[in-house]
Amino acid sequence: MLFNVIGSSPQKILVGLFIKSGCIKGLLITSTSALSVTKMELINSINVHYLKKGNNLKKQISKYRIEKDEQFFKTLNDEKNEWGCIPVWGFAKVIKSNIEEIDIGEKLFGYFPPADLLHLNPIKITDQGFADGKDHRKELPAVYNNYVRLSGDPDYDETSDNIRSLLFPLHITSFCICDAMEDASYYGADQVLIVSASSKTAIGVAQGLKENSDTPNVVGITSNKNLDFVKSLNCYDEVITYDDLSSVKEELKTVMVDMAGSREILGTLHGSLGDNMLKCLTVGMTHWDNEVTAEDALGQAMLRERTEFFFAPAHIQKRFKDWGYEGYTQKTNEFMKARSDQSLDWMNIKEINGMDDFISTYERFVDGDISPNEGIIIKI
Repeated sequence: MLFNVIGSSPQKILVGLFIKSGCIKGLLITSTSALSVTKMELINSINVHYLKKGNNLKKQISKYRIEKDEQFFKTLNDEKNEWGCIPVWGFAKVIKSNIEEIDIGEKLFGYFPPADLLHLNPIKITDQGFADGKDHRKELPAVYNNYVRLSGDPDYDETSDNIRSLLFPLHITSFCICDAMEDASYYGADQVLIVSASSKTAIGVAQGLKENSDTPNVVGITSNKNLDFVKSLNCYDEVITYDDLSSVKEELKTVMVDMAGSREILGTLHGSLGDNMLKCLTVGMTHWDNEVTAEDALGQAMLRERTEFFFAPAHIQKRFKDWGYEGYTQKTNEFMKARSDQSLDWMNIKEINGMDDFISTYERFVDGDISPNEGIIIKI
């Protein structure tokens, strides 16, 4: 994709989507898990691609995600609230600018719509980046509204663009989880259970924990079909399948990191661990279609008073205050470089072209047909 930053009015730039922007995972960690691809429409005024909401997904997810979409990139001509824009992580080049500090041709990294052109209103401009000053984006966490100026990054390597698109937004969360648990002395736990151990964020967490000598035993929980892959990563001390949850060591004090969002799995584990379940950090929803409700027996078995949603942007803001921008950047860059190097051993990157291929790939993702060692880059 090629992003353009345009604008003839004061303090605007036009960006064109760069040829390697966006990735399936970048799509799914925001709004995509809430949308069912039933139709694709091109909004010609700004060439942004929108997806119509399907009827086969849980209403509470769909409603939440669409509302959040409006904070990222607004839909147009949508009086019936039927459409949502799927954001992507990727690259853009400035093709027009009337801001002295920002040059035409500059390359940016950040959060974009899947579009041909995008107007940005840069504020808080530094050599390293800027934020978009549009009113509807002002309340967003900085991670979703800051654009990195790669000309100001002395360590930027263009050959790593694909990996950066695929893993940066995920492994920033991995870094935050590792850092938060270390800061809390792992809540006094003897083991860390990571649910949905094949997900890329989970892999980043396990690899990060493995770097520390005082980390508790790290146990990955995954499906039968992904068992061999997860074992091959060598970042988990033990790997257990969902069919074998009874083999979890219930006598050990435990902290859980949940990427699945399945009440069935959480209820089973919380119930068996009992008082030894010290903390449960919920992060993702890889099992978004699980039908166990909060009213079901397993849903009620969840220890909600010990469970919290882990919101990485809040942790990032905390560390900005604790370490300053340079300290935070140094620590995260070291973490990301290590994870990027490790990904070369297990991730296969696939590039696809055009929106038709995108739709079919997205449907495969929703159906769970994407291999965990696949990283997909979309060219539009």
